[in-house]
Amino acid sequence: MKQLLNTLYVTTQGAYLAKDGEAVAVRVEQETKLRVPIHTLKSIVCFGQVSCSPFLMGLCGERDVELAFLTENGQFLARVHGPVSGNVLLRREQFRWADREDRAAEVARSVVMAKVANCRTVILRALREKPDSNGAENLEQAARRLGRLLETVAGAIRIEQIRGHEGDAARTYFDVFDHLITVSKDDFFFRGRNRRPPLDNMNALLSFVYTLLTHDVTAALESVGLDPAVGYLHSDRPGRPSLSLDLVEEFRPVVADRLALSLVNRRQISGAGFRRNETGGVVMDDASRKEVLVAYQKRKQEEIQHPFLQERVAFGMVPHVQAMLLARFIRGDLDGYPSFLWK
Repeated sequence: MKQLLNTLYVTTQGAYLAKDGEAVAVRVEQETKLRVPIHTLKSIVCFGQVSCSPFLMGLCGERDVELAFLTENGQFLARVHGPVSGNVLLRREQFRWADREDRAAEVARSVVMAKVANCRTVILRALREKPDSNGAENLEQAARRLGRLLETVAGAIRIEQIRGHEGDAARTYFDVFDHLITVSKDDFFFRGRNRRPPLDNMNALLSFVYTLLTHDVTAALESVGLDPAVGYLHSDRPGRPSLSLDLVEEFRPVVADRLALSLVNRRQISGAGFRRNETGGVVMDDASRKEVLVAYQKRKQEEIQHPFLQERVAFGMVPHVQAMLLARFIRGDLDGYPSFLWK
């Protein structure tokens, strides 16, 4: 099993990353603030005005450590990585499947069923934790609706049908998402999903965590030799990691939504950590971003029982496991893609 390694998040504006022997040195105003051995890292994510030496880029490529650059608010800019790993025959088969509706629909159906089931589980867990909360009836209705949609998706054959059912499930889930927020309702509320830019605190938080999750899924797909740009549920679009977004659908409710809700409901972040910029979008301050990053790293270290492997694995390893299982399915080693179902 691949080892769960750390992700180094650099948020200090003006920081410079350099190669220091077999380590990454983080320097601010020519003073070394941090030194991390390269062998302990899986990836490095830089936010905002953070630069990097070409020698460190070369070391990262040589050691298979992904280096990504995002805006200060988490919008993806670029990624640097070494030679593409994996078998070219696997990627060619991946591309062929994208042009075959029956194959594309088979993968998309598994992904959407996992998404619907995991959204339903998030709602049911909230009901068990606070059965008498405001909105409990709405949550119960949404859980029943998602249960019916599961059966509908299972019988869908055409890719457009599956995409339509996925949209229905997303609307059902997000229609009751505000009921999952139990504190600080003046600062954190949900009136629908908005992005580019997010228009309220909750959407800003969700978008940031979704970006982190997409980065990890993309790295996992590349590590097994799949092309993150060629997906099945999400159609091809220049610059969009469609296959990454496919797998993110499975993890979004479990990893991202649960984390965001936990941060708000436990008052680990506050409305004071958000501001509206000149374009009307809402962004987090540096302290809030660091709080989210620490919580995200801790979440990745938690162990669960993987539903298909029946082994204990860290949450941070789940994207790699699912990428590996998808690659095995495309190669013909598995009869189907065992999507990730959280219980």
